[in-house]
Amino acid sequence: MAASFFVAFLLFSSLLFHLNSALSVDYYAETCPGAETAVTEVMKKAMANDNTVPAALLRMHFHDCFIRGCDASVLLNSKGSRKAEKDGPPNISLHAFYVIDHAKKAVEKLCPGVVSCADILALAARDAVALSGGPNWEVPKGRKDGRVSKASETSQLPSPTFNFSQLKQSFSQRGLSTKDLVALSGGHTLGFAHCSSFENRIHNFDATHDVDPSLNSGFAKKLRKICPAHNKAKNAGSTMDSTSTVFDNTYFKLLLQGKGLFSSDEALLTHPKTKGQVSQFANSQEDFFRAFVKAIIRMGSLEGGKEVRKDCRVVN
Repeated sequence: MAASFFVAFLLFSSLLFHLNSALSVDYYAETCPGAETAVTEVMKKAMANDNTVPAALLRMHFHDCFIRGCDASVLLNSKGSRKAEKDGPPNISLHAFYVIDHAKKAVEKLCPGVVSCADILALAARDAVALSGGPNWEVPKGRKDGRVSKASETSQLPSPTFNFSQLKQSFSQRGLSTKDLVALSGGHTLGFAHCSSFENRIHNFDATHDVDPSLNSGFAKKLRKICPAHNKAKNAGSTMDSTSTVFDNTYFKLLLQGKGLFSSDEALLTHPKTKGQVSQFANSQEDFFRAFVKAIIRMGSLEGGKEVRKDCRVVN
């Protein structure tokens, strides 16, 4: 029974997560030529007021695409007892939804009812990277917004405790390669993680070790100080790398030094192919940027919804 369910799930995944070939970089050339500039201006203003915005919007785009394809379902509000994705356990820490609201408002002024929330989120994620010192790219557009958002489905998101085989399965079900996995993991160069995301590595790791032995000892000591056992501080945690507001290849350099935060980061070093890619990206920021752009365009092309929402928080 379990095996047949798994096969059915894989079949469902392959049907759900296929690439949207209808996307085009010129999709709004005639209908809303000023859309991208409007989104970028909103992002610049938001980033000037809050340097956590880039990491938030990049993560939001990832979390959106991995559930039902890139359909802005992560933006929908819960309604009564029907909890939406944003209220699922992995998404409780998502923030900066207001930036998408402001961008939508700016775009609606230019061309009402034309640009989807899903496209606005994809553009905002690109700007998050480019305005933080990372690569810039032409975003294929033409996504549509979804009408379904379920908190229960957020269990499908890759967990920070995943091992390599779990990560590989999660990405391959969405048509993404192991190189895409490594490149997209490089997005962890931006942002902050709460203690709960990595406490499994610094307390009661296994029957033999209290601390994950693959962690750099000095780094582990620092993390244990920030996140003591039975830590009750809600906002305690650590930046993702030492340049957490700059999109660069520092994440990969630190990973090779035993200073990756998550089990899922360390997992990239447990397979020869992905370890080689980590080393390549640590040695060449240019190679990382090139691979990241290819991977995020591929991920951002996972097909989703059917409409263009007037308000990103509610269905039409």
